[in-house]
Amino acid sequence: MQSLPLSNVWSLSNAQIAIEAAATVAFALSGLIAAARKRLDAVGVCVVAGLAAFGGGTLRDILMDRRPFFWVEHAVWLWLLLALCVAAMFFLRARHFALTERAMQWPDALGLGLFTAGGTQIALDASMPPIVAVLMGMVTAVFGGVLRDIVCNEIPRAFRDHQPYAVCSFAGAWVVVLAHTQGAPQWIGLVAAAATATLLRVLAIVLGWTLPAWQPGERE
Repeated sequence: MQSLPLSNVWSLSNAQIAIEAAATVAFALSGLIAAARKRLDAVGVCVVAGLAAFGGGTLRDILMDRRPFFWVEHAVWLWLLLALCVAAMFFLRARHFALTERAMQWPDALGLGLFTAGGTQIALDASMPPIVAVLMGMVTAVFGGVLRDIVCNEIPRAFRDHQPYAVCSFAGAWVVVLAHTQGAPQWIGLVAAAATATLLRVLAIVLGWTLPAWQPGERE
């Protein structure tokens, strides 16, 4: 008896699938809140949520020459994204949720950690050098939010709020590399990395950690 075709579709480990799915939902939620704050129409909401959810992973796949794109391989996530957008528009219209910039930071922080872990592991599975794998994890985690903010006509939060963002992703990605080099079970590295990056970002928000701003010298 032949195995089901679906067994070939889920090429990632169960841990990676769970990580990417949770990250996609988290960043989609951040995109939904950003689009709602800008009072975009239904199409705009779906586009911004899609860019936030899939933008970083798509750029990673392009840089790694990885085909098909992860959202093409698992097209069911597109349907889930559309369903989430429709449900969220009704929910937000009922004014059950305060559409503040700070509210968007929490799903964004969770997505940052989850995508950092998943993106780094995918690069390691492709036999990329550790530093390249870390950069791929950062690209996966950061650029969805960058695209979200650009489309919403804002300077990307990753570049303007002076709080650690990409730095948190960078630190979390190295946890995946460390677990990989030590031969730890893959799910342990993924969970530890996601928790590290997310926790660092949450602490930066709560405690007000900031990075030094560039102070250009005055012209003579």
